[in-house]
Amino acid sequence: MNERIVEILIYIMSEIRRSSKGAKKLDLLSKDLIKQGYTEGEISSAFSWLLHRFRSESDELIPNQGSTLKNSFRLLHEIENSVVTTEAYGYIIQLKELEIISELDMEHILDRAMMLGTTKVTVEDVKTIVAAMLNNHEGLGDGAYFMFDEEPVIQ
Repeated sequence: MNERIVEILIYIMSEIRRSSKGAKKLDLLSKDLIKQGYTEGEISSAFSWLLHRFRSESDELIPNQGSTLKNSFRLLHEIENSVVTTEAYGYIIQLKELEIISELDMEHILDRAMMLGTTKVTVEDVKTIVAAMLNNHEGLGDGAYFMFDEEPVIQ
């Protein structure tokens, strides 16, 4: 998965949350994404990822034991704050709020960002990290990874 698909995921989830009719207008979202320059393959991959993600969450035998504090957020450590730009951290928070990543995924992203060895981690760096996480089949949050033609595989 590449950065463009992550951008599509953000757009879709934002539109669904913004409108109570989100699920009914998925075809309109798809047409809008095509107008924005995304390919049908990229759009299809994003929708497939979302379908697998939500299907696996609804079929979950043991409920996800995530954070019990829904309105809490993680503060960056002083060292993280000096390396991760405000925009990059905002992007990570956006991914979490849209439920594209979990709190655990957020930690993995921040760990990888710190290991980049750059003086400043930008939004583009975070996009690359997130895309690599998806591409390497590491899964996002629930221990599953997604192959777009298959069911989630629990590790």
